[in-house]
Amino acid sequence: MIIPPYLSPGDTIALAAPARKISKAEIQPAEQWLKSVGFNIFYDDRLFAEDHQFAGDDLLRTRYFQDLLDDDSVKAIWCVRGGYGSARIIDRLDFTHFRQHPKWICGYSDITVFHSHIQQNLQTATLHATMPINVSETNTQLPVCQSFLDAITCKDLSYEIDSHPLSRPQPFSGILTGGNLSMLYSLIGSPSDINTTGKVLFIEDLDEYLYHIDRMILNLKRSGKLSNIKALLVGHLSDMHDNTVPFGKTAEEIVADHCQTFDFPLIFNVPAGHLSDNRAFRMGCQIEGLIKDNKFILKSLNHD
Repeated sequence: MIIPPYLSPGDTIALAAPARKISKAEIQPAEQWLKSVGFNIFYDDRLFAEDHQFAGDDLLRTRYFQDLLDDDSVKAIWCVRGGYGSARIIDRLDFTHFRQHPKWICGYSDITVFHSHIQQNLQTATLHATMPINVSETNTQLPVCQSFLDAITCKDLSYEIDSHPLSRPQPFSGILTGGNLSMLYSLIGSPSDINTTGKVLFIEDLDEYLYHIDRMILNLKRSGKLSNIKALLVGHLSDMHDNTVPFGKTAEEIVADHCQTFDFPLIFNVPAGHLSDNRAFRMGCQIEGLIKDNKFILKSLNHD
């Protein structure tokens, strides 16, 4: 895997909106925070374009993101929010310059499209992390924001994972892949589909019906994406819905049920996804799980 250059104070981080629209007021806390820790911030008026729910039409979002990919003064692209829309532009983008001059692409949720596409087609690491829409004046000193800084500035990432009755904690190591379950499901069979063989797979999701979770996990199972993984990491499965006639299992129980036929390590309570504790993880980089002093630790080395 290719690891983009890590950042130092004085480097430029560009803000991009490849999916849902955003306002200037919504990015101000993140902009002020990054400036306060020494980074330069770049964006232009295209960031605030509107086309119904999107941040401008597909062509505008493509051209803006392409400009950031091709700008060597930009050392990282931080996607401001998810929503929906990245899949509409991914095939329009030309990654030729990026291949020669890689940079960190950062975000989560809908940004899983970029994590998956770049890892599969360009063998380059990306950063699954919080986004500017989630940064406030009160959380910049919390682990969620600190982990973002640690991840892009060449520091090791180490997280103690709370126990969960459905977890099967065992030591493991491998390349981390995955992201938002709904997006991974939507990418199957496309040029952005990931190869999970020999990898550590991470999933998280938000605002889904429980039977949708069952359908998507069953698809991963039937398509072979769970057959030869090193481990399955399960982040936040947040704000799930049920039907009038209950499905009968929680989202976590659905995942665990489909994993019974496999013996890979299964880890719940991974602090990533659609809750406030959304720690950074380097996708495409080596991650290891270890047991130390009866505690389970996830560790991502800096690959400097």
